[in-house]
Amino acid sequence: MWAVCYRTMVKVGMGKPCYLVKPVSATRVAGRYLSHQKSLPSLPVPALQQTCERYLAALEPIVELDELNNSKELVGEFQKPGGVGQRLQRGLEKRASNTDNWLSEWWIQTAYLDYRMPVVVHSSPGLVLPRMDFRDKEGQMRYAAKLIAGVLDFKTMIDNETLPVEFLGGSPLCMNQYYEVLSSCRIPGLKRDSIVNHAKSSRPPKHITVVHNFQFFRLDVYGSDGAPLTTDQLYVQLKKICDSSLPSNKEPIGILTTQHRDVWGKAYANLIKDKTNKESVRAIQRSIFTLCLDGATPPVDADMQPSCVAVQMLHGGGSQWNSGNRWFDKTVQFVIGEDGSSGLNYEHAPAEGPPIVALIDHVIEHIRRKPEILSSSPMGTLPNPHKLHFNINPEIKKDIEEAKQSMDLLAQELDMRVMVFNHFGKNVPKAHRMSPDAFIQMALQLAYYRMYQRCCATYESASLRMFRRGRTETIRSASGTSAAFVKAFDDPSKQNTEKVSLLEKAVRGHRSYTNMAIKGEAIDRHLLGLKLQAVEEQVSMPTVFTDMSYSKALHYQLSTSQVPSKMDCLMCFGPVVADGYGVCYNPMNDHINFAVSAFNSCKETNASNLAGAIKEALLDIMALLEQTPRAKL
Repeated sequence: MWAVCYRTMVKVGMGKPCYLVKPVSATRVAGRYLSHQKSLPSLPVPALQQTCERYLAALEPIVELDELNNSKELVGEFQKPGGVGQRLQRGLEKRASNTDNWLSEWWIQTAYLDYRMPVVVHSSPGLVLPRMDFRDKEGQMRYAAKLIAGVLDFKTMIDNETLPVEFLGGSPLCMNQYYEVLSSCRIPGLKRDSIVNHAKSSRPPKHITVVHNFQFFRLDVYGSDGAPLTTDQLYVQLKKICDSSLPSNKEPIGILTTQHRDVWGKAYANLIKDKTNKESVRAIQRSIFTLCLDGATPPVDADMQPSCVAVQMLHGGGSQWNSGNRWFDKTVQFVIGEDGSSGLNYEHAPAEGPPIVALIDHVIEHIRRKPEILSSSPMGTLPNPHKLHFNINPEIKKDIEEAKQSMDLLAQELDMRVMVFNHFGKNVPKAHRMSPDAFIQMALQLAYYRMYQRCCATYESASLRMFRRGRTETIRSASGTSAAFVKAFDDPSKQNTEKVSLLEKAVRGHRSYTNMAIKGEAIDRHLLGLKLQAVEEQVSMPTVFTDMSYSKALHYQLSTSQVPSKMDCLMCFGPVVADGYGVCYNPMNDHINFAVSAFNSCKETNASNLAGAIKEALLDIMALLEQTPRAKL
């Protein structure tokens, strides 16, 4: 199982959801908001020598000296005049001159659609929203109605092209991904998946999918006059759905979407042979989004409740809970429990995190500012929601049972720990004139080093949306300066002034690499492009890519992402390697939300232990700064 995951991640250097390192500003511009797209620059191809030098520097803290020396020889051979590296560089530059973005098509195929592990845990993130004040079915339905209305309000801005254009440092960002998150769905294939977006069709969908007690419904959310249903009308429709889908022995057809993609691809081909099944599946795929009205969740102690909610958003808790109350191929599916928990799960292929976070921020603000007003429209005119039926033959039933078993094993395998660090937030690093993100990343480096007495390849996602159709680049948080800092921190022979100086250098180094990544000048996507160009030109794979050091560089035992949301929310995701961690954080002004994940099958990793080490690292760094006030930047 893990061999496939490891191999794919090493090949691609794939990380988890991408967010800008700091929140972007949003400005409403005159005219149609995609009019600026053509003016955006194309993704550059960095200079070969520059990437080779930076690659060797990135290897220094994570490989042994003899491995580094061997890699230097291979890199020197690769980049020499007339060598294979120069040939591939010319091919990549030619590709760049003939496309909007030389990477985007390769990226979506290699990182997502060719990736065959389940999207659950391995690819799709979960997002936890602040807990709401309802605790029953009535409250669940009323909140769900408001949420639907908020999403439709956001969709109106997308459809009318009146969304605020986002900027970073005065530069406009690519807004293309906002068109990809609604009315889209991943389609399983036998060897490669595909993505379909129905928003761009001649008859865009006017319905959502609602799942309750494992039963699926098509709910039209626009009236005969083309206007969105009111919140009160939506509540009436949701009540009809809940009343007509009481708990039963219905097969949880949605759990099929949790399977390994090859397995699901075969089951899917068999499922849609039946006309009724095909029509029901198409209704789900065409819907604007999916709404999951969840039942009970596992009883846990109060301190584990946040972690339990995160698990519900990430995978649903297993077959006995809510994993079958999902359609994980859907790009956006909102999840609302009866206990006041809510959030979403999103399929990663069509877009990165910023459109999802923007959608969530808008929905929550819409809910808070819109008072509940009873509709004056006659309720009797609303058509009943349409239940989606499935014919389950013995072969499909067998596929469902296998999916239950696989999902339950995956649920047992995931080790998730949510931690609210409430001692300080981004206010402290700002007071010391440090980037909050770089500050937190150095705490992560220190925490990992204290646990394992070594540095590891660390992924942090950066956005390439300054470029047309830009996706992501890797910020390599493990560097020569970060290694010097963490090795000195607990050394009693080092003075505090020296430790702070090393921290300042590490923070500056991280900021420098971050800026380089955002500008398309980092190493990982360029190296991937050269590798894929070799495949394209059918030349022997250069030894620089078969070198053990390259595998180590892409074996991200720390896969991290920052979520700069306006809301006090939390995103979570699984590790990208079997012996690694997934760490997602949302720095608020006076606290920081963390979600730390690991796999139970790995004896060396433990999510709670790393969460505790992160807490201690943050407190110790703050204490160091307070004890050494003159060293402030």
